[in-house]
Order: sequence, then C-alpha cells, then structure tokens
Amino acid sequence: DEVNGIEITLVPLTEVVEPVDYEEYVSSHPPGAEPGPLRQLLEFPSDDLELLLQERECTTIEPPVPEEDSLDPRVRDALGKGSPNAEFCLWQDDSKRHSVSLDDTPRGSWASSIFDLKNSTPDALLPSVLERTAAEDMDRRNAENRQQCRHADLLGLYPVPDEDEAVERCAIPEVPKEHSGQRIMVKCLALKFEIEIEPIFGSLALYDVREKKKISEDFHFDLNSDQMKSLLRPHSPHVAISTLARSTIFSITYPAPDIFLVIKLEKVLQQGDIGECCEPYMVMKESDSTKVREKLEKLRAQAEQMCTRLGRYRMPFAWTAIHLVLSFFTERKGTWNERKKKGFERMSVGEDMCNFTNFRPATLTVTNFFKQEGDRLSDEDLYKFLADMRRPSSVLRRLRPLKIDISPAPEAPHYCLSPELLHVKPYPDPRVRPTKEVLEFPARYVYTPHTTYRNLLYVYPQSVNFSSRQGSVRNIAVKVQFMAGEDPSQAMPVIFGKSSCAEFYEEAYTPVIYHNKSPEFYEEVKMKIPANLTDNHHLLFTFYHISCQPKQNTPLETPVGYTWIPLMQHGRLRTGSFSLPVSVEKPPPSYSVLTPDVQLPGMKWVDNHKGVFNVEVKAASSVHTQDPHLDKFFTLVYVLEEYSFPYRLKDVIITEANVEAELKASMAALKGALLDTCVRFLHQLMSKLILLIVHPPVIAGQIVNLGRAAFEAMALLVNQIHKNLEGNQDHHGRNNLLSSYIHYCFHLPTTEPLPPPYATLSRATARPSSLLLSRSKSLSNSNPDLASTPATPDEEVQRIIGSKVVWPHCPLLHEELALQWVVSTSTVREASLQQAWFFFQLMVKSMSHHLFLSSRLDLPRRQRFPDRFVDDIAALVCAISADIASRYHKVKELNSSLAFFLNDLLSLMDRGFVFNLIRSYYKQVRAQTQNSLTALRMDFIRIVCSHEHYVTLNLPCATLSPPASPSPSTSSTTSQVHTIRLTQSFILKAISALHSLLCSHDADPRYTDPQVRSHIAQLYLPLIPIICISPPLCVPDTSPQRVRHASALVDDSDPDNGTISQSVAMAIAGSPLPHSKAHPFTLPALSAECSRTLLVCFLWVWKNADAGLLERWVSDLSVPQINRLLDLLHLCLSCFEYKRINSLTFKKSQDMKARLEEAILGTIGARQEMVRRCRGTTDALLISVRENVRWRKNVTHWRQNADRVDKTKAEVEQESVVDGNLATEAALIALDTLEIIVKTVVMSELKESVLGGVLRVLLHSMAGNQSALFLQHCFSTQRALVYKFPEMLFEEDTELCADLCLRLLRHCSSSVSSVRSHASASLYLLMRQNFEIGNNFARVKMQVTMSLSSLVGTSTKFNEEHLRRSLKTILTYAEDDLELRDSPFPEQVQDLVFNLHMILTDTVKMKEHQQDPEMLIDLMYRIAKGYQNSPDLRLTWLQNMAGKHSERGNHAEAAHCLVHSAALVAEYLNMLEDCRYLPIGCVSFQSISSNVLEESAVSDDILSPEEEGICSGKYFSESGLVGLLEQAAASFNMAAMYEAINEVYKILCPIHEANRDFKKLASVHGKLQDAFNKAISQEWHKSRMFGTYFRVGFYGCRFGDLDEQEFVYKEPSITKLAEISHRLEVRFCFVHMVSMLSSAVYVSVTQAYLQITYVEPFFDTYELKERITYFDKNYNLRTFMYCTPFTLDGRAHGDLHEQYKRKTILTTSHAFPYIKTRINVIHKEEIILMPMEVAIEDMQKKTQELAFATHQDPADSKMLQMVLQGCVGTTVNQGPLEVAQVFLSEIPEDPKLFRHHNKLRLCFKDLTKRCEDALRKNKSLIGPDQKEYHRELERNYTKLREALFPLINRKIPQLYRQLNSLSRSSFRRVEC
Repeated sequence: DEVNGIEITLVPLTEVVEPVDYEEYVSSHPPGAEPGPLRQLLEFPSDDLELLLQERECTTIEPPVPEEDSLDPRVRDALGKGSPNAEFCLWQDDSKRHSVSLDDTPRGSWASSIFDLKNSTPDALLPSVLERTAAEDMDRRNAENRQQCRHADLLGLYPVPDEDEAVERCAIPEVPKEHSGQRIMVKCLALKFEIEIEPIFGSLALYDVREKKKISEDFHFDLNSDQMKSLLRPHSPHVAISTLARSTIFSITYPAPDIFLVIKLEKVLQQGDIGECCEPYMVMKESDSTKVREKLEKLRAQAEQMCTRLGRYRMPFAWTAIHLVLSFFTERKGTWNERKKKGFERMSVGEDMCNFTNFRPATLTVTNFFKQEGDRLSDEDLYKFLADMRRPSSVLRRLRPLKIDISPAPEAPHYCLSPELLHVKPYPDPRVRPTKEVLEFPARYVYTPHTTYRNLLYVYPQSVNFSSRQGSVRNIAVKVQFMAGEDPSQAMPVIFGKSSCAEFYEEAYTPVIYHNKSPEFYEEVKMKIPANLTDNHHLLFTFYHISCQPKQNTPLETPVGYTWIPLMQHGRLRTGSFSLPVSVEKPPPSYSVLTPDVQLPGMKWVDNHKGVFNVEVKAASSVHTQDPHLDKFFTLVYVLEEYSFPYRLKDVIITEANVEAELKASMAALKGALLDTCVRFLHQLMSKLILLIVHPPVIAGQIVNLGRAAFEAMALLVNQIHKNLEGNQDHHGRNNLLSSYIHYCFHLPTTEPLPPPYATLSRATARPSSLLLSRSKSLSNSNPDLASTPATPDEEVQRIIGSKVVWPHCPLLHEELALQWVVSTSTVREASLQQAWFFFQLMVKSMSHHLFLSSRLDLPRRQRFPDRFVDDIAALVCAISADIASRYHKVKELNSSLAFFLNDLLSLMDRGFVFNLIRSYYKQVRAQTQNSLTALRMDFIRIVCSHEHYVTLNLPCATLSPPASPSPSTSSTTSQVHTIRLTQSFILKAISALHSLLCSHDADPRYTDPQVRSHIAQLYLPLIPIICISPPLCVPDTSPQRVRHASALVDDSDPDNGTISQSVAMAIAGSPLPHSKAHPFTLPALSAECSRTLLVCFLWVWKNADAGLLERWVSDLSVPQINRLLDLLHLCLSCFEYKRINSLTFKKSQDMKARLEEAILGTIGARQEMVRRCRGTTDALLISVRENVRWRKNVTHWRQNADRVDKTKAEVEQESVVDGNLATEAALIALDTLEIIVKTVVMSELKESVLGGVLRVLLHSMAGNQSALFLQHCFSTQRALVYKFPEMLFEEDTELCADLCLRLLRHCSSSVSSVRSHASASLYLLMRQNFEIGNNFARVKMQVTMSLSSLVGTSTKFNEEHLRRSLKTILTYAEDDLELRDSPFPEQVQDLVFNLHMILTDTVKMKEHQQDPEMLIDLMYRIAKGYQNSPDLRLTWLQNMAGKHSERGNHAEAAHCLVHSAALVAEYLNMLEDCRYLPIGCVSFQSISSNVLEESAVSDDILSPEEEGICSGKYFSESGLVGLLEQAAASFNMAAMYEAINEVYKILCPIHEANRDFKKLASVHGKLQDAFNKAISQEWHKSRMFGTYFRVGFYGCRFGDLDEQEFVYKEPSITKLAEISHRLEVRFCFVHMVSMLSSAVYVSVTQAYLQITYVEPFFDTYELKERITYFDKNYNLRTFMYCTPFTLDGRAHGDLHEQYKRKTILTTSHAFPYIKTRINVIHKEEIILMPMEVAIEDMQKKTQELAFATHQDPADSKMLQMVLQGCVGTTVNQGPLEVAQVFLSEIPEDPKLFRHHNKLRLCFKDLTKRCEDALRKNKSLIGPDQKEYHRELERNYTKLREALFPLINRKIPQLYRQLNSLSRSSFRRVEC
C-alpha cells in the first residue's frame, strides 16, 4: 500500500519484532526537543537510584543494648538487626507501580467548585454577545475558553482500576518489628483480708490449660499497707520504683477458650505448715471484743518477729484463677443471649469468640481463694485444678474480695516498662508508678524475626528429693545465683526483683514448704544474660535448711547441698530440663567448666550421685538460637571469620583441614532446624549465607568455594518458609518475612577496607547497615520536582554505609546468584523456581548496591556489568521462559516475578538487552496456544509496562519516522491488545491494563505539560479507530447480529495471521491515524462497566492527542464513518451523564421506566430521533430503548453504590461532586470533538449530511444533567453553529429549531445564574438571527411559546422567578442592540425584561469597605483587572486608584498607577500607528517598574483599537500620553523618588524632541536638574525614607476571602509595629493580635487572628553589586526577610553555643512600589543558621559598625567610643572575647564546621585590626579630659588581643587537604 506517497510494508502481528539496539540508538539520536518538560520526557535519566534513610523505630526510651563495651560476634549480629540507633537504608529503584498508587489519591481530590451553587453570581450580560465577530474569531475564542478550568487528569475522576487486576502493584512490606499479640491490661486494685496481721505478696501469670503451658512470665505485685511494708524494711532498704507496679499488660498471640489468669499469694515464712498458717484467716475477723483483739495483737507480734528474722523467705499461701473467656464473653447480657441458661455450668466457647482486643473493660471481684497444698504445687497439679475449678476444696472464706480491673490495653499506654525494665515511649514522668509489660511465651510457634536485642533467662526449680539425706534437712530453700566465676564474689546482680524491693539481686530464694524433705516448687527466677558468655558462666544452686525457730548456736541458714549448670558448652547456651545430682560439699576449684554429672574424685553426693534436683531453664534471646543445627552453623561461620583454629565443637576438633566439610554439612543440615527458630534468626541466617556466597573464605591460603552449598541452603530455606507460612503472603505469593528482609535488612557483605576511591564509602563495624531496594514512590532526575540521586553520598549516607567496602575482586552477589541459579539442578532448581521472586529481588538489590557503591552509575550501561553475568542472565531468563511455557497452569507467580525482574533491569542494564529478553520470553510463550498462557502474557506485559519510564522507553526521541520505532517491546505489545484470539476474560484484562496505564500517566506529575501529554497520547492513537469502527456493547444481548463489529486492523477469517498496518506505527510517530478499511470480526459482548472503561480511555486519548492530527484524520473520513463517530459521542454523553443521587433509588418497575422515558424523550425531539436511528441500524450503537443504560442500574457504574448502604452524607456528597466533574470533563471532550468535526467538514460536500447530526448530539448534551461550566461552553458552541449555519434551523428541519428553543428555555429557568445568562444570550441571538434572515421571526416566536407552555406544564422544577429574570436579560440585550434599535424587533420582545450589571456587586462592596483602604484599593484593582481587555474602562479605574492613593499621601503608588495608565495608552497607540518617537508599548516602561508588563495587549482576545468605540477617550492620544507621564513625574517628585523621574523623562524627551517643543524640553531638563540635586543632597544626609514593610497573615474564616492569606504591607516610613497593629485592630475589631505565631496556625470557627511581623528587604549577593544607592535598595522590591532566634529546646534565646537563627525569606507577586500598598506573598523560604554561623554574622556586623564609625565623615567621637567599648570590653556579656572562647577554643569534631571555624577566626583577625584603627582615630579626636578613658580602652584592647592571639592563630590542618565528602553549603534550605 501507499499512503501519502510513502510505501508501507505490513508486518504480521504475531511476529515478535527484532528490537533495535536501544543504547546505540539513543546515543546516536539525541532528542530534538528544546530543554524543558518535553526534553525530560524523551530523555531517560542517567541515574535511576535513590538512597533513602528510614530510622529504625525504637519503642523504648533507652536503647535495648547490652551494657558491655566489647561484644562477641553473636551479639554484634543480634544488635545489627535490633539496635534502635540503626536506620533502615532504603534503596529506591523508581518503579511506577508505586509512583502512581491510585489508592493514595482518592477520587475527588481534584473536585472543583463548579457545582458549588451557594456562591453563584447574579445574572450578567455576556460582553461579546452583541459584537459582530468573524466566525474564525468566535471559534478561536470559544476554543480558548473551553481549555480554561479543565481537569488535566480525566482518569483521576473515574473509579480506580480493579485492584484484583492490578498485577503490577507490589505492596511495600511492613517494617520488621517485634511480635505482639492481643494485649490486655490487668490492674490490681485491692486485696484485703478480714484481718491484717502480715504482708501478703501476689503474682499473676497466664496459663493455657488445653496446651498445658504457661504462656506468660510472672508479674509480681503487693497491695500491702505502709505499716505492713515497714515490717520488711530491714530486708529491702532500697525499693526501686519499677517493683511498685500494680498493673501489667499481657500479650496473647493465640487466644483460646481455656486461658486462665492464675493469681498466687505468698507470705513471709513462719513456723507451721500451710494449713496452720491459713487458719487465722479462715476463723477470725476484726472485732471489738477484747479476746479477739488480744489474739490479733499476739498474731501481729508473732508476724513482726517472723518478718524481722525470716523476712527474706516466703512460703506458699493461697491461689485462685480467672477464666478469661467465661468472665468476659459469657457472663454479659447481649453476648450469649438465648444460649445462656441457668444451671448451664460448663460452656464451650469457640475460638472465634476469643478476641481480647475489643471486650468491654470490667472490674472483677474475686471472692474465692484456694489454700495451697504443700504436696501439690507443681504445674501439672495446677492444670488439673484448673480443668475442674468447681471441685470442693478448703477455701479461705474470711476474705474481703480481691478487686482486679481487666481491659484491652491502650495503643500506647503511658508509664510502661518493657520486660527488660526499659521505659516504653511515651514515659512523661519517671516518678510515676509504672505498668509492666509481661513477656509472652506463645502457646505455639510465632514466626517473626527478632528485631530488638533481648537476652533473658528463666530458671524454674521444680523439685528436690532429700529424703535419703541425713540430718535436719526439712525446711528447704534453694538459692539461685548467676555466677561469672567460682568465687562467691562473682555472683552477678542480674536477677530481677519481685515487688517492693530492689530492681536486681545477686540471688533468689524459692518459697519454703515447712517440714518437707521432697518439696515441689513453682518459682520463676528471671535473669538478664550478659552479652559475652564464657565457659565460666554458670548457674549455682545452693540448698539450705532454714531454721524457723530461733535456737542457740543454730544458724538461720544451714547449707545442705550444691549443684550447678554450666551455661555455655561448645559455643551453645544450655537450656532445657535438667535432673541434677546434688553435692553435699562445696564444689572443688574449676568445677564450673564441668557438669555435675561428672564424678569428681573425693566429692560426696546426695543419694549416690543420682539426679535428685529437677530444674528447667528457658531463654528468650535474640542472641542464642538454642537450636543445634543453627548453633553449629553460626559457630563455624564465627570460627572462620575470626580464624580461631583449632576449635572444639562437641566431640569434633575443627581445624583448617575439616572446616570446609563441616561447614557444608552444617548448611545441608539447616533444613533439619526448627522453622520457628530459623524465622526468628532469619536476618542473621540470610546474611551469613550471603556472606559465604560473596566472600568465599581463604583457608590455609586456598579459596574455598562455598557458594553452591550456601545457595542450595538458601533456596531450600526460602522454599520451606513459603510452604509452611502460606498465610503470610501477598497477592503475588511473596512471603512477607522474606520480602521485608530484602526490603529493609539486606546489605552487601563487607570485607577489609580498600584504598580510595572505595574508602569514601564506609560502614560501621558495630552496626552493620541494612540497605533496601524499594518499590516505592518514584524519585528520579527525570522529574525536576522530585529529589534525584546526589553525585556523591553525603555524610549521613557514609555514616550508614560504614567504614568497610565491597571487595571488588570477590564475586558479587548478583553474579554468583545468577551463576548458581543457572547451574542448579533437581530439588534446588525447583525450589528456586518456586520462589524465583526472592532471588530476583535479591539480585536486583545487589546490582543496585554494586552500581551505587562502586560509582558505576555514570558508566554506559553496557560497561556496568561483565559479559559473563549478562550471559548468565540471558540463559536464566531463557530457561525460566521455557518453564513458564511448559507448565503454564502453575506458574502465575513465576511469570509475574520474571516480569518484575525485567522491569527492574530496565533501570539497571542495557535496555536493548532487556528488550531482547522480553522478545525471548514472547517467542517461547507464543509457541504455545493455551488460553492461560495468553493471560500470562497479558500479565507479563502489564507489569513490564508499569516501568516508571515506560513512556521514555517508547518515545526515545522527538521525531520518530516510520517504520523504525526504536522500542517495539512495550508499545507494540500494548497495541496488540486486540490481536490475540479474543475471549471475554482476555478482553477484560486488556481493557483493565490499558485503563491502568492511562491512569498512571494521568497521575504522574512528570506528565502534566500538555505538549508532553500529546506525545504520550500518540502511543494510544490506534485505539480511536478501533473503538470508532467497533463500538462497545453497553447492553449485553444474546442475538448473534448484535455481536458483529468492524475492525480496522484484524481479519476475522485468520486471526493468527492478522497484520498490523505500518500506519499504526506512523500514528505513534506523529503521522495521521490509519483509515478504517474495515474487516469484520467477532467481538464478545462487553458489560456496561467495561464499555464505560473503554470509552473513558477513548476520551483520554482524544483529549490529549494533538488537535491537528485529529483534524487530518477526521477530514479523511466518509459520512458513515463520521456518523459512527457522532454515535460514539452520543454514547459517551449518555454513559457519563451526571446521575443525581435520588435518581438512583427509582424502582425497577417497567411502567416506571416507560413513564420516565416518555417524560424525558417526549413525543418528538432529537433524543427520540436518535433512538429511532439506533433501532434502524445494526452496525451503529446497539442500545435498546426498553433496556436503556440509564435505567439498567445492574449493568452500570452506579451498581457500586448498592454495594454499600452505610455511606455517610459527606461520602455521598463527595461522590456526587466527583461524578459531576467526570460528567463535565467527558462532555467537554465531546464538545471539542464536535468542534473538530465542524471545522473539518465545513469546506467539504459532506456539510449538509453531517451538521444535523452534530446539532443533535449537542442538543442531547443539553438535555442531560450537565454542570454550569459545561453548559456555558455548550451554549457558546451552539451560538457559533447557528451563526455560521442559520439555514440549518430556519430553512430546513423545524424539529431541530423546536428542540433548541425548548432546551434554551428550560435553561433560562435554571437556578444557576451563569446558565441563565448563557441561555438568555443564546435565545436572544436565535431571535435576532431569525429576524435578520427575513420575516421569519414567527418561527422562533412560535417555538418559544410552545416550549414555554410545555415547560410550565411538564417540568416540576420550573422556577418562575428565574425565568422572569432571564426574560429581563433578553430585553436588556434588545435595548442595547444599537443596530436594531430603530426596527420593530425590540418591541416584539418587550415581555423579556432584566437588568443586572456585573460591577454592581463590587460597587456595593466598595461602599462597605470605605474604612478599609487596603480592601478598597483591592476591590478597585479587581475591577480594573476585570477590564484588562477593555482599555477605556481599565484606564478609568487606574486613574480612580491614583486619586485614592494621592488622597492618602501614597504618592509612589499614585505615580505607579499613572505609569500603568501611560503604558496602557502606549500599548494601544503603538497598535494604531507606528511612530518612531513614541514608546513601543509596555516594554518601554520596564525601566520604571517591572510590574508594568501586565498592561501588555498580547493575548488573542484583546480588542483591536481600530474597532468602533474602543480607545476613544481623550487619553488615547499623544497628548494624553504626555499628560499622564507629566503627572507620574510630579507624583514621583512628591514621593522623593527622584531617580524614577529620570526614567519617566527618558520616555517624554523623544516626544518633545520630535515635536521640536524646546520650551517643554527646557522645563523637563530643569526639573531633572532639581531632581538630581535633591537626590545628591538627600543621599548625602541620609534624609530619605521610602517606607516600612510588615508581613500580615490573616487566619480565621471570619476574614472571608482573606483567610490563610499572607501579605506584605507597605507603611509610611518609621511606622512602628504597635502603630500598624493598632490600626488593624481598630479595623478588624473581632481579631486577636499576635505579633508572632508558630508556622502551623490552628484557628477555630469562631476565632480570627492577625499575625504581624516587621520585615526588611532582602537581596542576594549578586543583587547588592547592582543595588548601590539607598534608592536602589528601596525600589523594585520583591523579597523580604525576617529573623527568628531559637534554640533546639524551644527557647528563643540561649547560650552562645546553642543559639540558632532562622531567616525567613518572603517573595511577593509584584514588586514594591506597585499600584496598591499590600501585595500577596507567593513564596516562602527558610534558612537555618547554626550557632557558629550566628557568631560569624554577629562578628561581621560588629566589624562593619566599627569600620563605619571609624570612617564616618564628619567624625562622631561618641558613636566611635560606644562601638569601640562594646568590642574591646573583656567583660561584655556575650562579647567578642566570649564568642571566641566558646567557638575557637577547640577545633570542632565535625568536619563540616572546619570552614566556619576558619571563617570566624578570620573575622576576629579583621575585628582586631579594625579596633586598632578605631583606637588611632579616637586618639586623634579626644580632648585632655578623655585621655585616661582612652588609655583604659587601649589596655582593654591589649588584653583582648592577647586573649585572642592563641585562638585566632590556630589553623585547622585538615582544611589544607582535599575533602571530597565535605558539603560546601553553609545553609540548609527548607521549603515552606
């Protein structure tokens, strides 16, 4: 074929095009566009990576770190993951799937106020209605108006794409944090027995009876009175506040119906068994009887004696339990309603009822306590008791209740302590009684990695059997100690205290059971493990017999046995259950490294060395894994890292010879480790495996390659985690734990430091960094508004990256991963394929790190990675593509993982290479024909197309010439949406993908420029002919003839061999669209929702495409094709018509539908004709009248409203506003299209057959529910159409005229005034047009009469008052129409009367604001601005403003009003005639004021001065211009702005010279001489003052339009802050005056605040070079500054070293002076000065003052002495000496301060020299009476110089070396 002489070749659609060499193409074809948005669109950014730092959250005030300084590798690894001081280091690869998160931009955020009818303006005459305008001008003006107030992002108003279809979305994983279950708070309120004789101690813990497990640690409390506590004071002299807690927070991960809160009570040990000790509480109570009182006194005396002697020992007392579920989920009304019956004792509660996050708080009263039984104290006995709580038992009945308050824990409780007793944020006051968080022991595994440092040990002595032990061994207490060595003094204070005692102890005792040789224990001893455990650390258990009765020569404690547990053995922490033999004697030396099981010679053992003591040890540690497989692996790695050979590991000696085999065996054995433990230590485990992959160890000089074994272990571990934790995955099947590890915690392993350039990137050894490649918000230098990657990392990044660097000679992780993956086989390959996403993300992040850390981002892409790695990637992608093609049923995740990987590679590698990989994938997948593979291909391409630079990849340069599109991968496949064998599901996927892509373009801030949007729309131009020729089915129908459509591109007979015309490529490249040579093919029926989506995509392309291109395409269409396009527009208007909320609630009854349709369609009209036309054609729109979309709610977009019936009123209103905006924008796009059609067919023979259809679509748009904004433009188009083609209405179809009259009259009764105005104007012009054609006005008159009667009779919303006002408007037009005034026409419309003038409102307002000069001038300014295009009226208002300014003495402003007037006159004089000596327009006045350019007559709608009635005033002449300039010069003279007079006369002089008016020239030069003399005189005496400036901020809705506005006010010179404050306070009597407010001002509805701040003009350094004189520094001012001193702790002023200063710079919209005295602030910027910078400023200021006083002429000795005294006085507070001592006494540690230090040093050098000059000057000025004073000054100066000498002569040596990493910036700028 040939199109326009170009030969076109057809390429089969199924052929995957060979991609061109992208890098070569881009390098050889530089973009042709100029620098700007388009250039940025076409240029791929050189760097696509950003380094982000995310601070790691620390929940406690103190960091959870060990106290020791030197740490072993295990602890360092644990801290690397858990240090709160660490930060997450986020790498960003800019990925569009997060740059455009449609969830983050809710519908309606762009909603404008076009539906806000409350502030509607009254009717006003349209200014251009009566003007005779050429059709071309009318069209141009209408087109310009239509483009105003448009929504740039059409799809932002449309519902977001379905999340289920958004395969390209990839959620950011959660930040790793410690696990927390459902939290409940328990408060112990009161515990009081009938008698109070001794202290009672309690503990709380949770038990799960079903699991038979204790699920929390103990919480200890006591509620004793101060009197009772005093009995124990000798034993606990120091009470820590942390032990006074009475409330606690429990965490429950697995809520279950059988969880009990067990409360145990203990008392001080006393003589007698438990029953005897409980008896007084059971039989006695407080009484007034003497006998009872005596007994109680005796008991209290005994208790006091026991507390004194045995206060450190406890004995069991009583216990009870609370069944949580029965207490909170069954015993409340409304929870179990009918199921709760009397006598129903045991209730089975389902797990779904056990939700402890939302139960109602309650205070429980516990009345029954059970006496403890000495022989049944074990946990096994407790579980039996709990299982049958109602079994009869001896109960302590004499008990006042225990009150406990249980409630869901608040989100962030105050005064909370962690299990390690760290203060949890927030903790406002450390003196308040705290709440303790209790550590949970989950009933089942919890799969969460450790993120904070935790190292706790729990010891549970269970029982001891001394029945065979001879002697008095009955009251047994076990003392538990944590020993660092064998000496008794080495007991460590690591045991947590209980209640009302010290925080930590060196020992703990178990409760004593009286006279029991085989006691059982329930004690829990909690310890914190030291960071560095050695083989000498052990637990020591000492058994004592406690003598309860004081006997002579009998000690209180008698040791009866010893045993111990070594804690570290072969590098492992020993935990678990132990049955230990007990030694009778003290253990011998060096016992701690052996276990008690070893038979030591000469030792005596209880019961012949049998295990008589049972104890359990548990650890809650992020350091010790307690898993043999993991322990062995980590130990071997640490041995390698520290090269500590030989090393004993159990029975094996690890040497250089066998370490490789042992390490490989340990990696293989990792699959046997508990998954729970693997997950808890996942971060350390992964880091070590990666370390072994990247850095193969060197053993005995040989490199040992452990990469394969480590890769296999990693693959199997990742697969195991996935399989076992299926519930913890996102919609891509990615395990959240693993993805969180890669995202936040992965970092490249480090090795020894290298010489530069690598040494600039450092990493701290004690805190390994964690770098993250994030799919997050796009940050790229392709968008100037977003941060881009710095050329070199700043100091913060260096601090995070640390002091070690990547070793370049070692294999890089991504290279090794690719290699190992390619060569992997069998199980490992299968595992890696199943979790391919993990390895892909790991590779991408590693590649990014490598590029950034090795500074390779600046290299050409082909040189970034070695060829071997590129080959491995190609082989890997090829193999995975083959796997996808062969196992297409189960590879959805693998397919998306590969797509994401290639998407990422586009940012990192050679893009041509990546395109080849995409081609390779397509070719392999295309070979199969299964439908599921087709869907996979669509998902794949959708993910690839979600790349941030998708557009750039498709448009690599500005001028694309066919046929070679350099990017066939993404664009071609996107255009192939319709080429596959079409199934319903596939088409839905294709539409969704297209919609998602367009949404991403709309929401992308880089693509807001219309030119850029136009280029992007070229990619989607093929969509227009596809939809035009194959319109979508909005109503599904089963009849076969309704599913046949035509397509421009696909041949139905052979879908697999369809061809794509090269004209599609030409369209993408900017050529005309393909013509529709239709080949019909079968298209499945689409739902209404899909049709709407496809139509909105069509509208998007049409809205953004180049108008000229669209015009060329329409011009080549035939009449049937144009009619199809009109049908499509008709359908768009119907689909997107605004549906009122109440219209959605209509019943679905058939007669209701019929009646509604009848009411709307009427008996005749364009809508009925449209439906009739639709019925008569099969290839047009297939819309059934009986099942119109408007009423088929179940198939329309509005069915979404039925999904939720609980919407709030605000949500419903918001939704209606958004839908209204969508309807408006869709209708405006249709209107643009109609204009294009009219423009293209007006010169062709198709005009008659097309124009009627255009008007019908226009009438259809008027009939619907449209916004006022659209109707204005619609009426403008209608007026233009009638003006150009009147015969269409008045000579042909009467139906069109009738419909038009009805529509116009209906809108004349609108409640919206702007709609009435336009409708009135249209109706009037329709009448006038009809009249001018000749005596046919009767037609319109008749149609209007009929329409009015119809409207009044049928419309329920008809408003007589509104219509009457519209009729008055029409009469006003008739009266103002000069051409027809003498004709009978005005009399024929005398019933239409209306008169509203637009300026009336502002005139009323001006009368209201006579007392507010600023507001008055603002209103006059607004009126003048409204007449920007009407020069006469604007000139009048400018002169009025000049008069007002002169009245108030604002001569500068009056002068500028006159200059603006003169510029306006000059602009139009220049348009009238070209006089050489006259100014050429506003440009000539620029030297007077930069503001004057706003008078330029440059826009298209400026009126020409040749037109009648324009520029007819007296000032629009040469003499008028001269007069205005003379007045301006006089006003400048009164304002003392003499320099400006010169600029005015520079314009006047050429005019006088041309007219040879020497008299006026003489006068001008005389005035100039006077002005210059005054300037010299006043400049010399500094007597001129031009004004004072204040920033005024208005806050509060009572200010109306001024709310939240900021202005700079120009006040008369020497105005004080108090004066302007008083003036404004009088004006605004309802406000609060505030001189300074914080930046975030919150004002309630009833409040109003004024914020007033003095500001000074601000100039950059380069400006000061030009602004030399005082006038220069006070003229043409746009930037102002004010300073705010502050300190970091919130005070305004502080010591020198903590004094900061904030400089705020304001920029106004215009320069002062201007035609008004207050100007809006449009920009604000802040500069923060550090203390040293503040000192530099102060010293420079002092030096300047000193220099000024020294060289002042005439000299002022008083001023000189005052300044000099302030400089040399050594006692001056915060004087120079103190400044020097604070800042120069030491060289700062921070290198960033070196240059400031040096600058301050030089300032002091300068100051001392100036002081010396000043002293000399002073000596020459003083008289004899001041000589002593002068000598004192000299002495002070000498002291100052001596004190400063060592400070100012010390140089910083580092300044003389090159510091690449130092920031040169003195200021940190903060945008406000």
